Amino acid sequence: MKLDVIKLDGGKAGSVELSGEIFDLDPRADILHRVVRWQRNKAQQGTHKVKTRSETSYSTKKIYRQKGTGGARHGDRNAPIFRKGGIYKGPVPRSHAHDLPKKVRQLGLKHALSAKAKAGELVVIEAAEGAAKTKELAKQVKDLGWKRALIIDGAEVNEGFARAAANIDGLDVLPSMGANVYDILKRDTLVLTKAGVEALEARLK
Repeated sequence: MKLDVIKLDGGKAGSVELSGEIFDLDPRADILHRVVRWQRNKAQQGTHKVKTRSETSYSTKKIYRQKGTGGARHGDRNAPIFRKGGIYKGPVPRSHAHDLPKKVRQLGLKHALSAKAKAGELVVIEAAEGAAKTKELAKQVKDLGWKRALIIDGAEVNEGFARAAANIDGLDVLPSMGANVYDILKRDTLVLTKAGVEALEARLK
């Protein structure tokens, strides 16, 4: 498939041929869902923690004698049955990550790129460079009509451009190796540089 290439100032810069194997698939929601779920679970901290009965601060002394009280038998006040006692089978620090085959992860990225192309939310620019000031870049982004955009560059992002983009709300810049399904799907516009297209095609073929 062919797509027009534009400059950041809105001018035309020819066209680029996009690989049908990557940008022209029928997006499958089940694959995208699996990859996003894998990403979010891997990113989850899992640092939630409760105190078990061995960690609460009551005395471990038996609270009253075993027999003769007419009440239930109890040991110490740390038991889960008591208020402020230990929690039974509560959350402890752990990893929420689970495995997902590499082929499924790659397929998910292809389907995410295809979904943006199918929806008309894919833009190819000549290069992500030139605008060294945030004010200048913000005006260009506004003129192009990008509200929530993700720019994916080649192997490395231009340092001046990344610094100019850092303070613009709704604009993110990633190198091609940082391209991922979750970030692509949650933005309204996906912007690829020509170097980014080449790097993604080399990565996914």
